[in-house]
Amino acid sequence: MLVAAFLSAQAQKEVKNIYSFDVKNIQGKKADLSDYKGKVVLIVNVASKCGLTKQYDGLEALYKKYKDQGLVILGFPCNQFMGQEPGTEEEIASFCRLTYDVTFPMFSKIEVNGEKTHPLYVYLKKQLPGDGKKADIEWNFAKFLIDRNGVPVKRFQPKVKPADIEQDIVDLLAKK
Repeated sequence: MLVAAFLSAQAQKEVKNIYSFDVKNIQGKKADLSDYKGKVVLIVNVASKCGLTKQYDGLEALYKKYKDQGLVILGFPCNQFMGQEPGTEEEIASFCRLTYDVTFPMFSKIEVNGEKTHPLYVYLKKQLPGDGKKADIEWNFAKFLIDRNGVPVKRFQPKVKPADIEQDIVDLLAKK
């Protein structure tokens, strides 16, 4: 594990943007974040059984309103916070589609803190460590706003509602 952590740390030094990362989509197939080059990206760790789960409504509203202008929202289910995302990828996808009509891209479950933190989140937390002494993700629905060059520009606490970051999104969309 120490070797993997060292290699991950070495790789992180060379990373300039999110486009270097591969992830798995909710169907388990490899997806390259480079597919989102030129887009404004909002990355969110999500959960289906959380008091903040209703934020799916706001996220979907933002996505529908701005996707044609270049916004994409990427949802990453995470079960690290009181087991609030216990389902399989198929169950998560079904819940999101049927309950909140989610149409933005969803990905396979990942870890955002600890030894098994997904490399994308290692990078995001390094770039935008947050308000506290630790860069750890505080809870479900933490949000990272990424500019059109794939560079993280702002981190939002979980309780920040999607509507409250709309102006930040509009400002980034205006930059071509």
